[in-house]
Amino acid sequence: MKRVAIYNFCLLLMLTAGCSDFLTFPQESEVPTSSLDYTKKENMFAPVSNAYASLRKDDAHGFAYIGLCEIVSDDADKGSSPTDGSGMIELDAYSYGAANTHINSYWTGLFDIVSAANNAMHTLPNFLPIIKDETGMREYSGLVAESRFLRAYAYFCLVRTFGGVPLISSLQTAAELNSQPRAPQDSVYAFIHRDLTAAVQDLPESYTREWAGRVTRYAAMALKAKVFLYQRQWDSVAYYTDKVIASGRFDLHPDFYRMFRIDEENCEESLFELQSTSLGQVDGSRDIGLEYAYVQGPRGNLPGNMQGWGFKVPSQALISFLEGREEADRIKATIMVRGTVTPEGDSIIRTCANPYYNMKAYTPSSYNKWSYNAYGLDQNVRLLRYAEVLLIHAEALASGATAAVSMSLDEAMNKVRRRVHLTERNGYTINDIYDERRAELAMEENRFFDLVRTGRAESVLGPKGYTAKNTLFPIPQRQMELNPSLVQNPGY
Repeated sequence: MKRVAIYNFCLLLMLTAGCSDFLTFPQESEVPTSSLDYTKKENMFAPVSNAYASLRKDDAHGFAYIGLCEIVSDDADKGSSPTDGSGMIELDAYSYGAANTHINSYWTGLFDIVSAANNAMHTLPNFLPIIKDETGMREYSGLVAESRFLRAYAYFCLVRTFGGVPLISSLQTAAELNSQPRAPQDSVYAFIHRDLTAAVQDLPESYTREWAGRVTRYAAMALKAKVFLYQRQWDSVAYYTDKVIASGRFDLHPDFYRMFRIDEENCEESLFELQSTSLGQVDGSRDIGLEYAYVQGPRGNLPGNMQGWGFKVPSQALISFLEGREEADRIKATIMVRGTVTPEGDSIIRTCANPYYNMKAYTPSSYNKWSYNAYGLDQNVRLLRYAEVLLIHAEALASGATAAVSMSLDEAMNKVRRRVHLTERNGYTINDIYDERRAELAMEENRFFDLVRTGRAESVLGPKGYTAKNTLFPIPQRQMELNPSLVQNPGY
């Protein structure tokens, strides 16, 4: 599915602005210029595609992402070689400060998404004069809603990482940007919900197959439920998870291992998936691929198209946890072991630098055509899938949600467990749900934030160096130099 969807997704852009241009979008401080012909309705998607492309930037979902969102957890170690990546060493040991380059990169990557979404919303009204019917207006409103969803997603990542941040909802000059103070955390959450409420209202329920990967109304509902989860507003969580469940549009992929392979991207379990593809490039270009899987590929492996940097490796704590639960399916899908052969026939040689790697980021060698692609650049990133919706639903019900729902706590948990051939039962506790999240979502950039939001981070991560100040990351020093209005988080 992915090959058709993404090729057509970019083909429109090549016909309008060119794929080399659509990845470059105006920063907030620039007045947007465009060669788009606003008299042609088929060009309307181009500025929104810029916003989707910003998700694929390495700062947003590449090296910095795995560092701040997973290497800091107890489920992952830094990996690579012992001395490689000084900034990642700091993150892994909680010795980082405001000058850590990966923290600044992640901040920049997320605000680039905000910038691209704002630019799309600034550009789209130029097409209004050519819209003459209700169908065209629905398409226009849907494109605005897609932009608002992407902006909400970026702000959700920002607020859970840094706390209150500047709220930017329009194009601004550099001087205006550099005087924006941090908004209170509650105000950021309110901003996110306004965007997502509008997205729920105006996004379509689905797209045709060639547009797979674009966010739908149900993606907005699922993200809204996850945001409410962090705010512990249980009835609201259950209300939105139930909407997704009751729609009947989603299901768990029957094979947990296959669900993470390229051939199953945008499957029945996908609600929000970052699209990555080489599009058959032959010049070595990585512009429209993504380094997420590449930086996690087995370090020192052979042949050359089956190796990466080897960062974010499964920890012994995670492996012991999964083994203690007799998690055969999830171990197969999550833990790549050196000295073994993958189900697709690729060898992970015994001399690789690390004993384990992330199997969820594994890309078979048949996709890693070295003439145009390094390891894993075609691998999508699953940002929100139906299994997590079910687990969020169960957590809301276990935490006191009283909203009427179509699926019980036990039914949701058993559905998730049934897929990976675990025993079904009744009477799950909140700790059971926490453990199920850890097992199901291992290595998918959720564990650290789950520990923080549930108040378990200090006890679990204390041995790694975590203290109370690490509830939030520091505001990057570089950003404070650019914007004197920013105030640092406590302890930094």
